[in-house]
Amino acid sequence: MSIHDTIGDFITVIRNAGLAGKDKCSYPHSNLRAGIAKILKERGFVSDCREADSENGFKVLEIDLKYVSGKHAIKGISRVSSPGRRSYCGYRDIPSVLGGLGISIISSPKGIIDDKTARKEKLGGELLCSVW
Repeated sequence: MSIHDTIGDFITVIRNAGLAGKDKCSYPHSNLRAGIAKILKERGFVSDCREADSENGFKVLEIDLKYVSGKHAIKGISRVSSPGRRSYCGYRDIPSVLGGLGISIISSPKGIIDDKTARKEKLGGELLCSVW
């Protein structure tokens, strides 16, 4: 695990677990990662996400992956902003992912939100990742 880009590592764990056909995956808990997992659940990309305790007593995020007709519900997930190159945008400049079929996840002043909510509430922020 990298200590520089924990969001990128979190996204990679979800992507790899889906490609490997796993039922669930887990990653150390943080409020930022919990916000991303909550949006993925709300938008139907994962079945469930919850906090749990690991064997060592630390909090972890457990994510139940979703499959549609035997294929992972997340066709693609990619990190947009990285520690070396941050990407910010206003609400008018939020990119559309696959013509609206995918979502962008944004870190705004009001927390972690998806692109639809950001446009509705006229909030910009850092583009964390895109999911389709």
